[in-house]
Amino acid sequence: MEFIAPVDAVFLLAESREQPMHVGSLQLFEPPEDAGADFAARVHAELLRSTDVDPTFRKHPATIFGSPQMAWTHAEHVELDYHVRRLAVPAPGRMDQLVELASGLHSSLLDRHRPLWEFHLIEGLADGRFALYSKMHHALIDGVSAQRLLRRTLTSDPSSSTTRVPWHLPRGRRRRESGAAGPARNLASAAGPARNLASAAASGASVLRAARTALTRQQLTLPFAAPRTMFNVPIGGARRAVVRSWPLERLQQVKKASGSTLNDVVLTMSAGALRRYLIERDALPDKPLIAMVPMSLRAEDDDETNGVKVGAVLCNLGTDIADPLDRLRVVAGSMRDGKDVYSTLSCNQTMALSALMLSPLALNLVPALISLTNPTFNIVISNVPGPREPMYWNGARLDASYPLSIPFDGQAVNITLTSNAGNLDFGVVGCRRSVPQLPRLLDHLEESLAELERATA
Repeated sequence: MEFIAPVDAVFLLAESREQPMHVGSLQLFEPPEDAGADFAARVHAELLRSTDVDPTFRKHPATIFGSPQMAWTHAEHVELDYHVRRLAVPAPGRMDQLVELASGLHSSLLDRHRPLWEFHLIEGLADGRFALYSKMHHALIDGVSAQRLLRRTLTSDPSSSTTRVPWHLPRGRRRRESGAAGPARNLASAAGPARNLASAAASGASVLRAARTALTRQQLTLPFAAPRTMFNVPIGGARRAVVRSWPLERLQQVKKASGSTLNDVVLTMSAGALRRYLIERDALPDKPLIAMVPMSLRAEDDDETNGVKVGAVLCNLGTDIADPLDRLRVVAGSMRDGKDVYSTLSCNQTMALSALMLSPLALNLVPALISLTNPTFNIVISNVPGPREPMYWNGARLDASYPLSIPFDGQAVNITLTSNAGNLDFGVVGCRRSVPQLPRLLDHLEESLAELERATA
């Protein structure tokens, strides 16, 4: 039995109010030409034969002194036919029906008496494609790591018929070369959090110096600088997801013409969409919206699946600015200043400073306090790097990979995207009660990108 890290315990505690706190993904596949009508059934049967389950996918909360948030325990037996399910979209099998089905799956809580993950193979689409919807609790794995894990099930070889499953993947090179095995490796894993805490404590003085410098130079966008909006309210448990893909080349052209980064363009595109959505509802505040932009602290070759390694930058979205190029300059400057501060820190120092910046989020555990303070930030916008070439799973080509993340009290909508070959795949998730007409955000994303294209033509 191992104790649950405090940040992970917060995610579990939030669910006690029926708030789903899992990260999800909706992947869309084109079967191989010779697949046959029973392709999905054969793949599902193969999945159920993959009975080896890694320790991360055996973990679920243990109950100690009546509390289910204090420690992990490991299931000796994992009932695969519970965790791995086969579903179908009802006729006529449209894409919007698939997304609505995924929205329902994304709204339901994971069973805490079982390992905290599910994997759904979905067929019945009219165009012959099939989908995989997966969800894993954020206390088990952060969103970036979850996306990397799913990416490792794919291959660039279209002829490969090997079934790779996220709950049991071949060990990566870094883990094989570590030399730790058996009890020694388990002891090292158990000691890891203690070492991280000791290192963070030792670096506390430098973190405070960095924070003081940031405040003096006003380089960091600070918590509580965000205005109140219709997104920053207590929410219900029901979710709605909407998805769309954009050609990566369109955003790269804006990037080249403006001299900014791709992520700056993504954030400005999102900022323009949020501005339009709020104007439609006569709800745009005078002050600019603030986005929390997660930064992965994992190295590119870090394929460890345990735990959360994420920092955060608070970014001024410039939603009070009508001109798209001026808005892009504000976004780019805000991100640059935040990165400049973090660039001088170690991984542990970055996590410590991020925690200091985001610590007011604890107020969201008490919904009654949400209306009494300004929000820590208005929205989470996360850009997760994905594969740059076409990828395949069991010979089926990956057409799209839509990440579906976590709204929570005080943060009623979330925008997450990932790259997939020549596209950027956006997944927007919102509270059904608090964010009406969520598909309009997709329309506004297109309008905002077109506006940037015209301004930089």
